[in-house]
Amino acid sequence: MSGPRGWPVSGWFTALALLLRAGLHPRPPALDVQQRLAMLPLAGAPLSQPVRIRWNARQVPMVEADSDEDLMVALGVVHAHLRLGQIEVLRRLSQGRLSEMIGPLGLSVDQSLRALDLGRAVPAMLAQMPDQDRRLGESFVAGLNHGLLGAAGLPPEFALLGLRAEAWTLAEWLQFARLAAVDISWLVWQQLLPLRQQMDRGQWQALWPRLCQAGMPGSGVLDAREPMSRALSGLLRSGSNAVAVAAARTRGGGGLLASDPHLPLQLPSAWLLAGWRSPGFHCVGMMMPGLPFMLLGRNSWLAWGGTSLHAQSSDLYDVSHLPAEDFSHHRQEVRLRGGGRRWLQWRECALGPVVSEGALWSSRRPLALRWVGHQPSNELGAMLAVARARDVAGFRQALAPYAVSGANMVCCDRAGDVAHLLAARLPQRGSGVPPDLVLEPGDDAHWRGLLGSQQLPMRFNPPEGVVVSANQPPPQGGPPVGWFFAPADRAERWQHLLQAATLLDAGQLKMMQRDVTCPGSLALCQTWLAWIPRDRLGSRTRAVVDLLAHWDGRYAADSAAALAFELLQSRLAYGLRRRAQMRAYQAVWMQRRLLAEDMAALAPDQRLQQLLQALPWVARRLRRHRSWGQAHRLQPRHPLAWLPGWAHCVEPESMAGEGGQTTICKSGHGLVRGRHRASFGSCARQVCDLADPDANDFVLLGGQDGWPGSDTCLDQLALWRRGDYIRLPLTAAAVAQGYPHLTVLLPAP
Repeated sequence: MSGPRGWPVSGWFTALALLLRAGLHPRPPALDVQQRLAMLPLAGAPLSQPVRIRWNARQVPMVEADSDEDLMVALGVVHAHLRLGQIEVLRRLSQGRLSEMIGPLGLSVDQSLRALDLGRAVPAMLAQMPDQDRRLGESFVAGLNHGLLGAAGLPPEFALLGLRAEAWTLAEWLQFARLAAVDISWLVWQQLLPLRQQMDRGQWQALWPRLCQAGMPGSGVLDAREPMSRALSGLLRSGSNAVAVAAARTRGGGGLLASDPHLPLQLPSAWLLAGWRSPGFHCVGMMMPGLPFMLLGRNSWLAWGGTSLHAQSSDLYDVSHLPAEDFSHHRQEVRLRGGGRRWLQWRECALGPVVSEGALWSSRRPLALRWVGHQPSNELGAMLAVARARDVAGFRQALAPYAVSGANMVCCDRAGDVAHLLAARLPQRGSGVPPDLVLEPGDDAHWRGLLGSQQLPMRFNPPEGVVVSANQPPPQGGPPVGWFFAPADRAERWQHLLQAATLLDAGQLKMMQRDVTCPGSLALCQTWLAWIPRDRLGSRTRAVVDLLAHWDGRYAADSAAALAFELLQSRLAYGLRRRAQMRAYQAVWMQRRLLAEDMAALAPDQRLQQLLQALPWVARRLRRHRSWGQAHRLQPRHPLAWLPGWAHCVEPESMAGEGGQTTICKSGHGLVRGRHRASFGSCARQVCDLADPDANDFVLLGGQDGWPGSDTCLDQLALWRRGDYIRLPLTAAAVAQGYPHLTVLLPAP
């Protein structure tokens, strides 16, 4: 391999020059909604008929078209208008072109992304794509191109990152979409592989099964210092809550659905809000920028939400013993920001590409990746069919061509039914935990064919009248889905709150989405307190114990006890384990459970010693950071904030945060030692009531617009903090009343 590790000095000089240039770049002016809408390229669009787009004051569009193809063109224009900078950066990441934006420092990431070859399945996908899906996909791409090439001005990312306006193809779009389909396991592997190499064999073999049985990756995996984590983490649908309530359990007599996805807390938002109306579609919901389908939404008959399945649709193989003739070699030239070109090289074998020679999964031994995403599938067709589904049976059938990334899909229909389905295509594996993180090439027990959505378990109309998905493990008895899942706290809390009411309404679900109580943390806290004799405490440590004894388990911003518990947990964790083992615990986001096991395994005098040593440190930190919200800060991160003088233009002020790692209102963090920024958590909310076609409420953590300086970049933050929502109605009368700004896309003469 050549290139990625060979240019550190020139890379830093280039980065410094780019930072200085960015500091001199003019800051974007403030723009209101009317000024932003005036920037739309309305004339000469690739349409057959004019398309009407109504906008509300938050710059949320309702698109009305006379054909499905024209609808897709208009959606492409809308996505480009609202999020062109974000989409174009992700497009280049999907192609391994980070070096074009930041210079030689991006080479190791490009090495990994090109070896990963996200577009490997694209030729087969194009060959197998149904004609209708191809027409709709090409129409969306045509709209993106009109928004890109026909715009009067380009967002500041183009000048700041050296982007060029390049027309899209459908093949490029399919590769771009694969970036949103990466496995959540990959970020876990990135953290665990170095630890596997550092530990002796016996220590690792004892730790590995505990990690597999413990949980899933959390914010500790999303390490901002790791370039590959930054590249991929924003695309992973790595958490979420989704709840469907049967009509018989609701006050209004129609099904209810609530969903709130969990992602890295970033700006622009990973979501945008929209409504569609055409002969084949009539729906509202949340889309990901650059993807022409509703991942979360509702139509007249059905509402749907989803969470990450945490499915392991890939495996790593040690290919160090394969003969040289089993490998093919690839070489590509990359253009560098600041001038010059470099060559990147990588290998692949029958199992897949060798991915251990770049920034993603660095390893002393060559590792090959086998991934379902390297095989053809049709997520576009599946999700467009979901938007047209009229009942649970149609919803399930729509997901048949879906493969990656695995998702829990939750829905309720107008007939009153609810369901929880697994949307994925997974290797058919043997039961039990795999023997190691890395498998041997001859071990085909883990890939004995593929199982699709129709072969995976489904919950339909359970007796309690609700289905809940919060990234918990699937029910036992089905085929293996993955090894890293969320703890049960959120799912159990949802079930408790839902069962506490005989009948439910949308207002109650909105309150539940903001719940910050964690009974699991409270139970562990009480266990530790029971081990502490009060006669061994001084005045300051006794005050800490008294504070914890009166805690109610809530991670409210003004809670001193929540901060005390997290500080105590952090101090115990570092007191018990070497740093390497703690990183492994954090990588699977189960440090609380694993730490509890470690503490319980100690002799009573050792437990007490650990607690008595930790409490004075906790008392000192509490005097400095007096409440959870003073230490745990909410401030979504914008990539342009890294540039000199840009943070105040693109990011909000730091705010007191609420919630924790395992609360329904998730606000992720690592082990707490002081003031920190929430890195991951709830970033959008949806509540739909099928009893009323207009009762569809959504809100984003941030805003709808990705254009710096727009007054709809951050305007939804205040709504978020208050627990308010934006209404996305389905009826024409409600749209006309609530969406007063009208723009009309016109076809070319």
